[in-house]
Order: sequence, then C-alpha cells, then structure tokens
Amino acid sequence: MASKTTNPVLGNRALNRATLDRQLLLRRAPRSAMSVKGAVEHLVGLQAQNVKPPYYALAARLDGFDPEELSTLMASREVARLVTMRSTIHTHSADDCLTLRPLVQAARDRELRQFRAGLAGVDLDRLGALARELVEERPRTMKDLREALLKEWPDADPFALSVAARCVLPLVQVTPRGLWGRSGQVALTTAEHWFGRATEPVPAPDGTVLRYLAAFGPASVKDMQMWSGLTRMREVFERLRPRLAVFQDEKGVELFDLPDAPRPDAGTPAPPRFLPEFDNLLLSHADRGRVVAEEYKVRTWKGNQAHRTFLVDGFLAGIWRLTETKETATLTVQAFGKLTRAQRDALAEEGERMLTTMASATAHDVRFGTFSE
Repeated sequence: MASKTTNPVLGNRALNRATLDRQLLLRRAPRSAMSVKGAVEHLVGLQAQNVKPPYYALAARLDGFDPEELSTLMASREVARLVTMRSTIHTHSADDCLTLRPLVQAARDRELRQFRAGLAGVDLDRLGALARELVEERPRTMKDLREALLKEWPDADPFALSVAARCVLPLVQVTPRGLWGRSGQVALTTAEHWFGRATEPVPAPDGTVLRYLAAFGPASVKDMQMWSGLTRMREVFERLRPRLAVFQDEKGVELFDLPDAPRPDAGTPAPPRFLPEFDNLLLSHADRGRVVAEEYKVRTWKGNQAHRTFLVDGFLAGIWRLTETKETATLTVQAFGKLTRAQRDALAEEGERMLTTMASATAHDVRFGTFSE
C-alpha cells in the first residue's frame, strides 16, 4: 500500500542491511549474548520442511554453533517441529508451538476449505476428537492416521482426511525425527501431549507483529501477511502505529519498524553466508527485492525443490551443493554472476568454516562451479 504521507525513505541496501542485522546474518551472534533456543525464538522459528535446514540456518547465524545443541533441545522437548506459518513445518520453541499455532489457526481453516469436496459428510469435530485419541495413544505416521480415519469415513478422500487432521490439531513431529545425525520417519502427536501442557488461548496478534519486525523489519503489512499466512493485518498495524517508526521504500510502500531497532548504514560490510534451502530470509517478505534481485527470483527453485543459496555483499548470489564421503566433504559453489577474487576468497573461507561446523569428514574441499538453469 502506498504511503499517503512523506515518510523517510529507506533504500534497498539500507533495507538489506537492516534485515540482515535482525536475522543475525550481518554478524554472527556471540554465544554470550544469545543461546540456541534464544535464537530460535528471536527468529520466530526456522523453516523446516527438511530436517537439516534449521541446523544450517543457525550455523550461519550463531558464533560457535554446534548442531548437537539444537538436537539436544529437540530431544529434551524444548523445541519441536510442527506446521505454523504459511502451512509449512517450522522448528519452534515449546512456548511458541503452544502460542503461534493457535494464532495461525485461521490460515489452517482456509487451507482446510480447499479440501471440502473430499470431506463431504465428515464431521470435523468428530475427526479432531478421533485423531487426538489416536495420536495421544501413541505417535502415528500420516499413513497410520489416514487408514484409521478411513475406517470411520470410508467414502472420504484419504489425503483430505490427513490434511484435515493436521489442520484441526497442532501435530508435532516427535523425535528421533529432526535430530542431528539420526533418521526417523514422521510420527505425530499433539503439541499438548508432547509438551505436557495445554495449548495457550489464541493470543492477540500485536505481540507477534512486534516480534516479526524485530526479526524481519522494516516491513510492510503485506510482508507480515506473507510471512504469517494471516490476512487483514492492516488494523493491527494501525493499532500499533503510535508505537512504531514509519518509513517508505523506494517504491513508496509504507514500512513499519520498532523505533529502537538497528538500521545500519547502507555501506556496512556484509560477509558471505551459506543458507539452507527454504531459509526464512528468502521467504518472509512480499517484496523480496531487499535480498533477491529480480533476475534471480526463479533461480532458487527447480520444480518443487528449493536450492541451498549463498549471499555475497548481503544479496542472493548463487547456489551451493554439499557431497560427503567418510573422508571428504566437498562444497561446490555456483555463482549466478562473476565473482571478484576477494569475493571468491571470502566465500572459500566461509565455506571452510561451515564445513568444519557441519560436516563429519575431516578433509574439506571448496570448489567453484558454473551455474546452469
């Protein structure tokens, strides 16, 4: 929405640096200032369709990160994986699992309406009660849950039944799924059962808007709606307006921010960073131009698969792949454009740091390849 008044303009590089700072990507957070759990909460969760991305996301953001730290938090049920924003799986702290999930329930209700044809004759209250009984008796796979629900509603669409269970209930993926260096199929139980306490009442969205700005701002109303999957957030921002700083971008779009949040100078150096597929930095604004150049938008995906990406000077600059044997971990860097010698050297140094943190092999190899569509 275009601003009706003249607000201070934040250029694209200024927005980039501000967002990188909030995302802990302009400089890694020292462990004395932020714990792993604190980072998960500050970032309001980590995108987690796959198991490894949250670990790589934290390796890019926390100084001295050890993957076992997040894994231990998952094993002790201090963090967990469940569907929240944008109908996708996120890794959240236990507190956020129990508060954010009710907040985004309206989006789950909208998702459910897309499957109403396959749910003709299905009593959703009954489905929720039956599904809760099943998954709290013992964690169930989606296949187990679907087959059990089909016995009750044999004429329903099987996939629609499983989607309905996921939308109606806050279903957590139980460990060992999600642990570092271990495997496990997706098995589900309710957040209440997993954490041993009740889901919180639906909170007012105001606090979540402020948290979003702290992690992703400055941002527009549409940005926050893109991140959360919620709609009609304008009235919330208007209610908060007296407490917020207001800017506009180079296109005239009104941007909100916390008054005391960091907004570094546009010329602040931004070191290279290797990000996992589905990193929230690339998915949490309606206008991704603060990180992704227009010509690169389509290069981060192939079919339904997202590429792992890297940043140079704070902006998306290419993709990377990792291949591992017992002896050697090989990082292949594929830039979208030409890199300077200094940029290649900085990427190689950052790549070596990532491999030291994330790869079990003792020998590391950083290579530069050619990007192809």
